[in-house]
Amino acid sequence: MNIGIIGGGAAGFFFAANAAALYPNFTFTIFEQGKAVLQKVRISGGGRCNVTNAISDPNKLIENYPRGGKELLGPFYRFNSEHTTQWFEQRGVAIKTEADGRKFPTTNNSQTIIDCLVNECENHGVQIQTSSKVSAFQPIQNGAKGFELQLQGEQFYCDKLFLAPGSSKPIWRQLEQLGHTIVAPIPSLFTFQVQDKRINHLPGVAVDEVEISIPGTELKCGGPLLITHKGLSGPAVLKLSACGARYCFAKNYQFPVEINFLPQLTIQQLKQIREREGKSLVNNSQLFSLPKRLFQSLLANANVDEQLKWASTSNNDIETIFNAFCKAKFLVNGQNRFKEEFVTAGGVDLKEVDFSTFSSKTIQNLYFAGEVLNIDAVTGGFNFQAAWTGAYLAALGLLS
Repeated sequence: MNIGIIGGGAAGFFFAANAAALYPNFTFTIFEQGKAVLQKVRISGGGRCNVTNAISDPNKLIENYPRGGKELLGPFYRFNSEHTTQWFEQRGVAIKTEADGRKFPTTNNSQTIIDCLVNECENHGVQIQTSSKVSAFQPIQNGAKGFELQLQGEQFYCDKLFLAPGSSKPIWRQLEQLGHTIVAPIPSLFTFQVQDKRINHLPGVAVDEVEISIPGTELKCGGPLLITHKGLSGPAVLKLSACGARYCFAKNYQFPVEINFLPQLTIQQLKQIREREGKSLVNNSQLFSLPKRLFQSLLANANVDEQLKWASTSNNDIETIFNAFCKAKFLVNGQNRFKEEFVTAGGVDLKEVDFSTFSSKTIQNLYFAGEVLNIDAVTGGFNFQAAWTGAYLAALGLLS
């Protein structure tokens, strides 16, 4: 049996490596339109490759997927981040877990993962063709099962086809022409452009834990925040961008956000500080777990007198201070890509996918995984995990 694979990325190689090991008598061919394979793997994690995440409980794992979490629950019981770690370690790649739960090869080099995947495919006889763009594919029309692929003037025939083309617009259009519903692609996992005098002079300042929300919606996320020279970044912002990708797109990336820089702080606690620290200046950052420069900037822009002592604060002053720290509103005026990583929300409608085998309900003998599906996740190795899981289960289900 001849198996075609469109896309030489993480999902394509993981499918090929596993399927070729399971079915040694089959022929597998990967078609990659670029000159090199696994390029997103190469740049992931700043060149270290964030392979997966330490979260392995499927119910916890799916919380990191704004789109596709419900559908991935069953698949994650069969192949999750723990299985991914074991898969690579069984093939000689040592994996380490960092403090934030992200997993990387101990070499801190994405080439380690690339070499593992390429070697595994080559060891099982997988054919790898680079600079091979598939311009079109379609089911064979003469009653036989299989597909015909068009490649730069030549044709390729396969019995089954695995699609892992990422966010390739030509492939998505082809799927739509063949009857699949395609959810329009939009950016996910991006940072916020913000120009505001409270933070413009503070690039590099980080806060360990904030809550950030979009007023008038239910969108709210927590986590670390980083102020950059362009605005706001960090895990809290990236998670909100993923969860609110459709909303942000609809608003043309022009919308307000509200940041609680001290999520544990209450007005009652501020009144207690007033009683306890009466002789101290309000402008004393040591009483709060905020970077000094940010603390002072938020207070100054709330027009709180630098010489004001806690004993002299009125209840209105207390409310002003609370709002400065816990209800700080900023206007987002655009979005930026997060480092070298770019994630797309959109792709094949998940209602048209059989998630036991990651196969098409619309087109017989067609399988897919990765960005071609309307699945995306927050940063931390979760997007790769969805690709590994889908590719692995498609390999297992190739003959079902």
